[in-house]
Amino acid sequence: MAAKHEPVAEHAEAANLGEQLRARRQAAGLSLRQFARDLGYSAAFVSQIENNKSQPSVATLYAICSALNVSIDELFSSASGAGTEETPAPAPVAGVEKHSFHGALAKLNESPEEQQSPMLRPGERRQLVLDSGVTWEQLSSIHDSSVDFLHVRYEVDGSSVPDDKLTRHSGIEYGYVISGTLEVALAFDTYELHAGDSIAFDSTTPHRLTNRGDGPAEAIWFVHGRKPAR
Repeated sequence: MAAKHEPVAEHAEAANLGEQLRARRQAAGLSLRQFARDLGYSAAFVSQIENNKSQPSVATLYAICSALNVSIDELFSSASGAGTEETPAPAPVAGVEKHSFHGALAKLNESPEEQQSPMLRPGERRQLVLDSGVTWEQLSSIHDSSVDFLHVRYEVDGSSVPDDKLTRHSGIEYGYVISGTLEVALAFDTYELHAGDSIAFDSTTPHRLTNRGDGPAEAIWFVHGRKPAR
């Protein structure tokens, strides 16, 4: 039996994802219908994502981020709250840096002991829960829009995209499987990775990650050079 997916409501970061995407679309001056048309999705589907009624797949999230010129890192960095100026600022959370002029000045005035730690403990990491049983957890406290350094978890039958599709984007991917079995489809070839196996490939190659095993698959995933479309 496939493992149950954790409810999105249990993860404040995931629950905030749709709000962030909607705010960024509106800030870009894009109507919902036009934005959905440009992506090749229905307006109803995009609306469900923006209202946190549906979780995007890995491929859908990449497509939306590229269209909005937003990096995955920015979503993690803003995961504690993506409100408007009228919305009260969220309480400080370990591992999240406040991006503002005054915040930068405060950072400069901090003593070395008070500055953000380069270490992240499990409970301090930002998390995004996506569709099809996929969870991303950010492993770095350093914000870099060109790098995705992630702990990924694929539930049984979880996949980055549906079985009849492949995705592609800029960058180079490096993966190391910690536990379970992860199938990586690259164009016309398929590789089955088990605990201890690693893989590296050009992300412009059509690909799909799927858990074909009988238990959750966990891996360390590193994507370098993934730039939003300009």
